[in-house]
Amino acid sequence: MTGHLLVTGFGPFPGMPVNPSAILARRLAAHPRLRRLAVSPYVLILPTAYAAIATHLEPALAARPCAILMIGVAARARRVRVESRAVNRASRLFPDASGRVSARLCLEPMGPAARTSPVAAFVLRRLRERGVAAIASRNAGRYLCNATYFRALHAGCPVVFLHVPPQRRDRSADRLVDALADVALALVGRARVASALP
Repeated sequence: MTGHLLVTGFGPFPGMPVNPSAILARRLAAHPRLRRLAVSPYVLILPTAYAAIATHLEPALAARPCAILMIGVAARARRVRVESRAVNRASRLFPDASGRVSARLCLEPMGPAARTSPVAAFVLRRLRERGVAAIASRNAGRYLCNATYFRALHAGCPVVFLHVPPQRRDRSADRLVDALADVALALVGRARVASALP
């Protein structure tokens, strides 16, 4: 285990020319609490394309992060959604930013029907304790958010995916970044405790 924290966001896609998840991911990685406490965040802004799973996400997972915090935008959401699972399905109705659809309906032909995040409930409580309006969700969609989450949940470390509403640069956004820093530190702490167990 390298001990670094992987933070992911997404680039633009049709209908979302500026993706707030990328802004949040970069702000989180630069948060002074993470720097002060010697957590090494690595930010990965994924192109919103199915090909990015192989070209961008797989190499990042091969570097064996100790925890992964994934952020995506949900254009109609009013609150942060903490995703508890990802399903082994893709939609062929919605092309990605490159104009392509998933090559198949099943993301991993030999994979399980769904993968769940053991830390999702903990993250939801932590966000609420920090004053963030957050809700639980069991539907990460059938787009890139679900596809990347499904793959990351196989990484063997604490992983959670958060869908955020379109953000403004105001106090609520600042509160969310502070809360995400707290969540990130907690995930890394849990990973380090788990790795120390016999």
